[in-house]
Amino acid sequence: MKIGFIGLGNMGGPMALNLVKAGHAVTGFDLTAPMPEGVTRAATAAAAATGADVVVTMLPNGAILRAVAAEVIPAMAAGAVLCDCSTVDVDSARAVAEQAAAAGLGALDAPVSGGVGGAAAGTLTFMVGGTDAAFATVKPLFDIMGQKAVHCGIAGAGQAAKICNNMILGVTMIATCEAFALADKLGLARDKMFDVVSTSSGYSWTMNAYCPAPGVGPKSPADNGYKPGFAAELMLKDLRLSQQAAQSADADTPMGQLAAELYRRFVEDEDGKGMDFSAMLPRFEKRGRD
Repeated sequence: MKIGFIGLGNMGGPMALNLVKAGHAVTGFDLTAPMPEGVTRAATAAAAATGADVVVTMLPNGAILRAVAAEVIPAMAAGAVLCDCSTVDVDSARAVAEQAAAAGLGALDAPVSGGVGGAAAGTLTFMVGGTDAAFATVKPLFDIMGQKAVHCGIAGAGQAAKICNNMILGVTMIATCEAFALADKLGLARDKMFDVVSTSSGYSWTMNAYCPAPGVGPKSPADNGYKPGFAAELMLKDLRLSQQAAQSADADTPMGQLAAELYRRFVEDEDGKGMDFSAMLPRFEKRGRD
């Protein structure tokens, strides 16, 4: 396929590179990031989208997505597909899909899970909202960039799945870090804590696959000074999106709301910015009961 790729940073760059390696012609645009090897640089986002079968975007937020969509949709040929892989608010995803449909285009919201490592290795998971036809067009590209693509439903469903998943992740990480800090103060060795919980009813991805305690369980950012695999400020962004969606949908999410506030304090008032989201553990270690 001929592909336009807009947003070639830490995630978009390796995703585009994997498409090039698979034999696709990729034209890219980014305000600051370098072009991956084999990607043709375009002078504007609209130029990257011109003549493309699929335009992939990987952008910081919904406002930027809306601005980019307004630029590229008029440049795209009828029948092409705009596939946004950013994590943004559901309302922005649906608004862009409506704009694309009005222009005779397909549109997908397809946020990813798997981080920078997954982008480089081509093992991302895509959560996808949009029409069956648009999904079928882009599915071969999902198969190159990732290991799994789940068609979650209509426009906005991909963002809904990502936001709900990451709300669970944020809440669960806080609970895991709290439990380790409590275990420390009760005199329970961390390796014993892990051995019990990882095979008991407290089992979770944050315990078993991404343990926040260094030297315990599989290797994780905790074993590398909490350098981010998934930065705390990105978790804060996703938790805020979950609460924006909850407010729009009139959903009661008290744990999600509290998790958002805890990560806000950690990132904005404490030393969490630039650290992995699992660095909540040393935060709780230093704190007593209020």
